[in-house]
Amino acid sequence: MLRGLLPRQTAQIEERYTAHRLDLAEDREALLAQVAPRITAIVTSGELGCSAELMDRLPRLEMISCFGVGVDGIDLAYCKQRGIPVSNTPDVLTEDVADLAIGLTIATMRRIVAADRFVRAGSWQNGPLPLATRLAGKTAGIIGLGRIGKAIAKRAEAHGLNVVWHGRHDQPDVSWPRRPDLVAMAREVDLLVVACPGGPATRGLVSREVLSALRPSSFLVNISRGSVIDEPALVEALVAGKIAGAGLDVFADEPNVPAPLLDLPNVVLTPHIGSATEETRDAMAQLVVDNLDAHYAGRPLLTPWRFD
Repeated sequence: MLRGLLPRQTAQIEERYTAHRLDLAEDREALLAQVAPRITAIVTSGELGCSAELMDRLPRLEMISCFGVGVDGIDLAYCKQRGIPVSNTPDVLTEDVADLAIGLTIATMRRIVAADRFVRAGSWQNGPLPLATRLAGKTAGIIGLGRIGKAIAKRAEAHGLNVVWHGRHDQPDVSWPRRPDLVAMAREVDLLVVACPGGPATRGLVSREVLSALRPSSFLVNISRGSVIDEPALVEALVAGKIAGAGLDVFADEPNVPAPLLDLPNVVLTPHIGSATEETRDAMAQLVVDNLDAHYAGRPLLTPWRFD
């Protein structure tokens, strides 16, 4: 185990299997040297991932059960080459992540966090807060229309936003119009929402060119991965006022957040909490255990990662 789960699910694993807590080991190398030849499964998370170097030390490794929908931290090419199946925890976190995306949108465009500070500082006594931005009637461009992207799109429509989206493949059953050119979509939208998977294929997808295509009145929300955005270019755009604001739940080097963002009143920052509700984290942890159980019982994994 590269990490523990919630107490209930950690207890299930420890009761059913011989579990080795690498995350709690005082001497990780000593523990690995002792147990590596016997390890048949790994529990990890999307953030922790799993390197080829570690897997190479585990000759009997049969599967990886990942806590989280993102698997970009796992060396998937190595897993595919060696035939090691990977499971993740999709679906159970979709609604919470989509809720946070809309929450960040409202908090940023309506300046809710800045308004809270304004009241607490006693500034209301000196006059009103500067006006914010209306959501209804604006256009939201969603990057990535998977499960989470679709859930965000439905919520955005409910708030009166027009929805367009960008993705690698057309989806004939989707009514929202697709924009194949991301730069062109950035020019069109008032709100850019990043909801695509992380990993090498999307690293730097929201480039300096894309950010430059946004208008000074446009906002950006990211609940995907920090790696998807050219973070220095985003910081530069926010500091220079080239875009109106941002709501960010993920960063390139978590938990380190670029210092210039900390003092910007038009930026709302959260510590990667897209799935961080008691209900969802419990369901995610249980799915990690259920995938382990399925593997050791010789059944198909419940939520296998589909290798390209």
